[in-house]
Amino acid sequence: MAKPVLYYATLSPPSRAVLLTANLLGLDLELRPVNLLKGEQLTDDFIKMNPQHTIPTMIDADGAVVYDSHAICGYLVDKYGEDDKLYPKDLVKRAQVNARLHFDSGHLFARLRFLYEPILYSGSTDCSMDKIAYIQKTYEIMEEMLKEHPYVCGEDLTIADLCCVATITSVDEVAPIDEFKFPKLLAWMKRLSELPNYQKINQEGADELKKVFKEILTNNRTKQK
Repeated sequence: MAKPVLYYATLSPPSRAVLLTANLLGLDLELRPVNLLKGEQLTDDFIKMNPQHTIPTMIDADGAVVYDSHAICGYLVDKYGEDDKLYPKDLVKRAQVNARLHFDSGHLFARLRFLYEPILYSGSTDCSMDKIAYIQKTYEIMEEMLKEHPYVCGEDLTIADLCCVATITSVDEVAPIDEFKFPKLLAWMKRLSELPNYQKINQEGADELKKVFKEILTNNRTKQK
């Protein structure tokens, strides 16, 4: 039987969220790496497949094309999951998961991109305290989400946790997390780090992204001197 094909990059937090989801589902994917820094997502063939030219992009075994990490994660649970724990079918619970997914895309990941993209792609050197503080404000929201529960949607792990942790671990050294202000957030991150194959699937790519970001920022600053 053909496998779903995933176009991805280990540097990409959304790609890693999908990989974490597939891993928990026991789903084997055919992985096709895309080098974002070389613009491989901008080829005519890729844009024809995904007009937004974003990764991850998935082609399912039946030929269906799905893109946006949150859409892919939900799709995989609905189609391949033995149960709905990661993405509950109950309307109230699913709405809560969707709200957290929108929090990731509209706040966490959006603010990461606001800081990272100009530096990675446009030669910027703007790593100002304002941009860092803008990211850190999301930690306050996360701390409140986790105030009385182990996961962002309550007592059970969902795809919202996987998406959020892939983003936060990609920026936590650049926008540090204060252990005294955000103990619940740090405890949640540790809890997620104990998932099967987490280090290889998520942490290695997150660490590499932070390393690349710092190297390119240094190079950009050198060029502007």
